[in-house]
Amino acid sequence: MARPLMFAILALFWSAFYAWAETTPDPQMARALVDADTAQVLVQRQEAPLPHWQVLDAGDRRVLGHIGSTWEVLKSTGYSGKPLDILVAVDGSGTITGARLIEHAEPILTLGISDQDIADYVDRFAGLRMGAQGLEGDAPDIISRATVSTGVIRDSILHTARLLAHADHGGIDRMSFEPANWASLTQMGAFATKIVSLRDARAALPDANPPIPDKDGIFLETWISVLDPATIGQNLLGAQGFRRAIAALPADHDALLIASRGLHSHRGTAWRRSGVFDRVILEQDGRQFTPLSSGYQRLNQFEPDDAPEVKEASLFAIPRDQVDLGEPFTVTITATRGDAVFPISVPFELVDRFLTPAAALPTPPPAWQAAWQEKQGPLIGLAVMLGTLFTILFFQDAFVKRPRLWLWTRMGFLSVTFLWLGLVLGAQLSVVQVVAFVHSLLNGFKWEVFLIEPLIFVLWGFTALGLLFWGRGVFCGWLCPFGALQELSNQAARRLGIKQVAVPHAVHERLWIIKYTLFLAILGLSFYSMKDALILAEAEPFKTAISLRFMRSWPFLLFVGAILFVGLFVERAYCRYLCPLGAALAIPAKLKIFDWLRRRPQCGRECRLCEQQCTVGAIDPLGRINPNECILCLRCQMIFHEPHTCTVLKRRNRAA
Repeated sequence: MARPLMFAILALFWSAFYAWAETTPDPQMARALVDADTAQVLVQRQEAPLPHWQVLDAGDRRVLGHIGSTWEVLKSTGYSGKPLDILVAVDGSGTITGARLIEHAEPILTLGISDQDIADYVDRFAGLRMGAQGLEGDAPDIISRATVSTGVIRDSILHTARLLAHADHGGIDRMSFEPANWASLTQMGAFATKIVSLRDARAALPDANPPIPDKDGIFLETWISVLDPATIGQNLLGAQGFRRAIAALPADHDALLIASRGLHSHRGTAWRRSGVFDRVILEQDGRQFTPLSSGYQRLNQFEPDDAPEVKEASLFAIPRDQVDLGEPFTVTITATRGDAVFPISVPFELVDRFLTPAAALPTPPPAWQAAWQEKQGPLIGLAVMLGTLFTILFFQDAFVKRPRLWLWTRMGFLSVTFLWLGLVLGAQLSVVQVVAFVHSLLNGFKWEVFLIEPLIFVLWGFTALGLLFWGRGVFCGWLCPFGALQELSNQAARRLGIKQVAVPHAVHERLWIIKYTLFLAILGLSFYSMKDALILAEAEPFKTAISLRFMRSWPFLLFVGAILFVGLFVERAYCRYLCPLGAALAIPAKLKIFDWLRRRPQCGRECRLCEQQCTVGAIDPLGRINPNECILCLRCQMIFHEPHTCTVLKRRNRAA
């Protein structure tokens, strides 16, 4: 009876926890969001061209506006890597009539910033209009100390609002996404290109003054594309850059890309005075349009590593009633020398893979794909780091036979772990992720949830293999930024002559209870209230010291300071007695396959040197290494192989 009841309670909890993902605005909420004058409204679900709700006047069925969820439309995720859900309402004129925060999981909000602060920030977007000349009105300033979170909120609201403003418009596929580099995009037909040599230009403009050089070289090489398709825009600008660029685009405009290099500039300089890019002409069905400076965005170099170096890259806002970029058009870039004009025409047409019929619902891009693409550099660095650690542990016997190499390699590795992996990348594992993993196993495991944070995912994968092969020490002893900080600070204290405190073994063993109890309390509490479990998880100093780089209120800093102070006298005191993550990793570490830490029959009987030298007390008086406490520092293995340190080897040398 107890077991079905437990699962029923779990199912109820998680159905409530995920209910926000299916939030449907009731008529009262819809009426408030669209700021309707009428007393009664109807809310109808629409699936094309994007999932949203249409708000109608209950009397005459007049469309009052559209409401969309940033999570459903954009798969928006916050700084935490978890879903960020905001309902955004837009009326027929493209004005944001309301926005409401539905769900977030932003850990940075514990910096004295409340949920109400974020909700108030979201409310301030009401009144902004996605007008013909771009965003009308100033978007709210981001909140200090939550710049990443509120920056993502801002871009998500504006991007969603722009999509809702033309919710009935088909043609360009603005949502489907496929990762691609420059070569792949070229193969897909994303660009129209043209190269004009210096000699071609000289022939077309023979009377140019100064004359065009008569030599090999490029007069103009240009690339034409449309940035609205996510596969093009997001790959070229990056996820955040694409979202920011589209959010700044007027609601009834599309984004034309012109990139070029060579002697001739497609922009020129006259536009700064006239507000008109007179060198660029778009032609479609006999109509011509010249881009204006309003809505223009200057672009930097593109994200793909294989992208060519361009001299200029421009985003031009093209009004849809003048030129439909979803249909074939021609871009003409003019070169003028005196009375002579040299038109350079480049026809362009979006291929079918970047178009969608108005009735079709494109599949939103998975958030984890963009995250992995953006983190390519750090992932390569992390792979090198993990490969180095694997080599050290795999060839540990040869490694520990060189004490100086062991010492400098370990201190160097821990420095990289703390400074680069921790402070720069913020890749600190947490007991919260263990709790989330347990709940995921109970309620339907989804890889996508964990793939959103690439560095954390790779670290957890390597840690899991490490648990299987060597035990918890792979992470705790080498890859934990806060653990590295403790050991480095303790080593500095030793060099300064600070005397170390030896904890009696009987007391040492009993203090282990604290971390295991703390882990079980956090895990158990999470089944009752995830919010309360996250509060209890503040027993981890990782967020304060690593994720937030000590930029936190004084009680948290005092807690971290106390831990580091005690650690000056007792190495890794927090790891030994308080760390719930270490306790969580120690439990499955019992399943490890190999035991490569070598011991002799005399260890613990005739000699207790390794026990005395073990800085975390992982060796008991009988010479046995406790895998639950060992951080795999390899200090005991160095002693094992050192003929001038190990008492057994010294005795053998004397006998020889």
